[in-house]
Amino acid sequence: MFEQEKYFTTSEYLEKLYNEKSRKFGFKAENIFEYKLWKTELRSKLKEIIGLNNMKSCDLEAQIVESQNFTGYRRDKIIIQTEPGVWMPLYILIPDGIKVNEKRPCVIAPHGHGGAGKYSIVGRTDIPGIKESIEKYNYDYGLEFVNQGYVVFCNDARGAGERREKKHQGIDITSLMSTSCNDINNVAISIGQTLVGMMTWDLMRLTDYIETLDYCDHSKIACCGFSGGGLQALWLSALDDRITCSVVSGYFYGFKDSILKTHLCGCNFVPRLWEYIELGDLAALIAPNKLLIESGTKDSLNGHRGIKNVIQQVDITRKAYNIYNKQENLYHHIFEGPHMWNGEKTYDFVNNWSGRGGEI
Repeated sequence: MFEQEKYFTTSEYLEKLYNEKSRKFGFKAENIFEYKLWKTELRSKLKEIIGLNNMKSCDLEAQIVESQNFTGYRRDKIIIQTEPGVWMPLYILIPDGIKVNEKRPCVIAPHGHGGAGKYSIVGRTDIPGIKESIEKYNYDYGLEFVNQGYVVFCNDARGAGERREKKHQGIDITSLMSTSCNDINNVAISIGQTLVGMMTWDLMRLTDYIETLDYCDHSKIACCGFSGGGLQALWLSALDDRITCSVVSGYFYGFKDSILKTHLCGCNFVPRLWEYIELGDLAALIAPNKLLIESGTKDSLNGHRGIKNVIQQVDITRKAYNIYNKQENLYHHIFEGPHMWNGEKTYDFVNNWSGRGGEI
């Protein structure tokens, strides 16, 4: 009878390689001049390796396909073209009471996994399985933001919701909650692009669309997301200065201790990224704009060192805010709980940024 006696794995070697080669572009600036040089150089490198320079622009050709009224807000469904022949569906939640010529602050609210794309973010409890997802992750933060008075944009990322590839399509709950992240990224990295680059590009095009809307304050655009939505908020805010307030929930931990070992979805992976930076370096590109990081003490994605892993990355980011003497613009909210959107400090933080009130 055959018995497996020994395994010859590669993971230990990869971790050793990480230790030898990582963070060539790690944050080391000691003043604003050095920071700006580092930011310019790193942004250029990141745009190259995520394939952002290979994306093709086109007319947005925005189309309203559905509009429904609810208590306190209207929900419009829009599709926009982000690349030639690439369409992105999204919901816009528009609060009641916007006056003529009034411009409201905006929130882009990208989704993560396990919520059927945009459907959980806007609270589509009429769809089977969505209510359970919302209850598990506190996932309907888009709905909460419109109740706070913001115009909210909730899109489907590539590979999720209505943008799933063929083998993941279907209306049963398993299919609905699935994503095509690995399928897309495996092909994308073979042609000089990445899924995270595509996601970031799509959110940049969404920001372009927001700038065409006369009821939106184009100087007040925030991006707030949980888990994979936190990933998207982080990348967009790091590479696009039009985003002046960011909330990253359930996605702020060291690559080595977490993503290398526990969170292997294709949306996390960019060729050579770990040679250049850690996650805290990526977030440092956001300084001095407003940034709230939200972390659960029992989030298994924090890695084996738990919240210490998260704090270590926040400390890297904090150095950039210290240079600007804008320590108050970075807030790390640690709550007792699992992988979920908490929101306890979030809405006051965003309200403080937008001038709608709130203390933090």
